[in-house]
Amino acid sequence: MRVNIFSQSSSEIKAVVMKAYPAFRHRQLMHWLYVKQVYNPEEMTDLPIDFKVFITQQYSFSLPIIDKEDKADDGSIKYRLLLEDEARIEMVMIPDKDKKNTLCVSSQVGCARSCSFCATGKLGLKRNLKTHEIVGQIMLAMAMSPLPRVTNIVFMGMGEPLDNLPTVLKTLTIIQAHDTLAFSPRRTTVSTCGVIPGIIALADSGVKCKLAVSLNSAIDDTRNSLMPINSTYPLISLKNALVYYLSRSSFRVTFEYILIPDVNMSAADIKALRKFTGDLSCKINFIPFNPVPQLPYRKPEAQEIEKFMAAVHSINQAITLRRSRGSDVSGACGQLAGS
Repeated sequence: MRVNIFSQSSSEIKAVVMKAYPAFRHRQLMHWLYVKQVYNPEEMTDLPIDFKVFITQQYSFSLPIIDKEDKADDGSIKYRLLLEDEARIEMVMIPDKDKKNTLCVSSQVGCARSCSFCATGKLGLKRNLKTHEIVGQIMLAMAMSPLPRVTNIVFMGMGEPLDNLPTVLKTLTIIQAHDTLAFSPRRTTVSTCGVIPGIIALADSGVKCKLAVSLNSAIDDTRNSLMPINSTYPLISLKNALVYYLSRSSFRVTFEYILIPDVNMSAADIKALRKFTGDLSCKINFIPFNPVPQLPYRKPEAQEIEKFMAAVHSINQAITLRRSRGSDVSGACGQLAGS
């Protein structure tokens, strides 16, 4: 039975190729796939016919299909992708200055974590994505990027990446290899709502990447209401897991904090956040809530954001007010729903 080639690491492909061909054929194949972004063996012009037949017998080369494309006013592009079983996911390309493209990829169809501010959480979990379905998102983007290449990968699309950790780790192994996309760990980020066993497993895996944590409140009662996972893994447990992660990582943790008026923007919220983050190696991204239909929250007004940011500078950490990208096409943080 054929396997999708984008589910396989370079070493796995090499082992198969070298059963019948010399090592340089493996190098040629990897160059076509990951440098030239050619995914049809018939178009790999310097490969002999017998080798093309061999790899076609061993592998399929299919990618997700672009079902819909929405371009935001800020240049961000949301792609709805159709998978082999007709499930739909979304990925978002976010261009930035200095020829930088960040690709936000999905790791699941839907999500089981039910964060109250997130459109994906309202879908429930349909299934985990397979390795080739995640790598396939990246390969699609590499082939159609308006800039020379995607420069940053963030696992912040649909789903909770640490609930699909083996597949995410395999994806990272594939895209970071020197003869594939050679993505630096500094340019790959995995985001979590706080799945503690996953944080520990990621720390112990040996696979290097940055970690982002969707925090949104440093008060347990508030975080419980926003993120049901906090009832299972409360803040003290989360902090202990992050201390362990930081002891095994060279990267600081990034906290994502969605600003929701009348929920998590008070003086008490800032005081709790200062206490929670004070002794951690971290930075904090503040993100104004992006409206989602039928959710009971509103986007903060400019003056509310200004007042909060003036007060939050008392926190002795690197802080950033992150501008929402792609919100007018429902492609921003918390808005992805596969529709």
